[in-house]
Amino acid sequence: MRKVLVCGAAFAATCLAALAVPTGAEATAPGPSPAKPAPTVGPSEETGTGAPSGSPETGATTPPASPSAPSGGSSGGVGTTDGIVSGSAVMVTPRLPKFKTYAYGKASRQRIDAYWRPSAPKAAPRPAVLVIHGGYWQGGDKSSWKYLARRLTAEGYVVLASNYRLAPKAVWPAQRNDAMSALDFMRKHAKVWNLDPNRIAVIGSSSGGMLATQLGTYGTGGQRVRGVIALSPPNNPFLAYQDGAEPGAVPAKRMLRKAVVDLVRCVPGGRAGAPCWKRLDDANTTNHVSGGDAPMLLMHASGDFVPVTQSTGLAAALRAAGVPATVKVVQGEMHASGLLEDEHTYPQIVDWLDAHMK
Repeated sequence: MRKVLVCGAAFAATCLAALAVPTGAEATAPGPSPAKPAPTVGPSEETGTGAPSGSPETGATTPPASPSAPSGGSSGGVGTTDGIVSGSAVMVTPRLPKFKTYAYGKASRQRIDAYWRPSAPKAAPRPAVLVIHGGYWQGGDKSSWKYLARRLTAEGYVVLASNYRLAPKAVWPAQRNDAMSALDFMRKHAKVWNLDPNRIAVIGSSSGGMLATQLGTYGTGGQRVRGVIALSPPNNPFLAYQDGAEPGAVPAKRMLRKAVVDLVRCVPGGRAGAPCWKRLDDANTTNHVSGGDAPMLLMHASGDFVPVTQSTGLAAALRAAGVPATVKVVQGEMHASGLLEDEHTYPQIVDWLDAHMK
């Protein structure tokens, strides 16, 4: 039987911590070699991606998936948001899935956690989700998404959550390169978790949301992923840099401004050289939009320090290119994973995934 916790915004973080996957619940399965303790960081942290190891195999029985609650919201026009939702989160503790950590490259940060449910022999491959954490491109960890991963596996998805090399030691586009390498690792070893390599979506929060939108637009994004869900993504780092200099900018905005400098390893301005502007332009997801991109669900809070304008511009460009894009605003002061405190957010995510993946 699943336990149900009702968490208000003030206690959401406490609830998430209380529902962490216990170490004793982890299970192993044959496949790519698990990650070893992180090595001392060397030159490969800056430039290398390394190579994963191992061979794929499949598992055993399939538990029933938990139902999802109905979602809210409405559609809007080009360049606008598509509705405001509010409420308090209802958090459900699903059964523990199998769990294992792998190395998708040689650098210490190139690690990925897999969460999956055993499959019956000859069962159809399941859709999958890659989750990318936030942290100003300078911190954060994949383990912060274990609760969401557990819930999504109960919905019938295979979930992998990845780390990536961090700024300022790793300069852009190392972070995007790592996200693409993690995705390639999922496809190469798809049989290990019985996932469908042609049905992979990506979910990212904050800086991880920006990496998610990059995966959906860089090159022909629609050939890489089936869809993108981004929570509070700073899709245009230069805009974030400018916002952080505004009079009265909150500390989080000022911190994001500094993070942009560390990400591209230069200070935008009149004296910035061509390489600096090239990296900034490359880090702006809107600059990569084309007709072959992945559909997107972009979410912000009404009081988010990463404003919804970071997504309305991207959504307008995607729609102009014929790519479906929806922007949702959650009422409140939350940011990134904090949006999950709202009772409508998780059901909207599941509904959107089901519509694009199943």
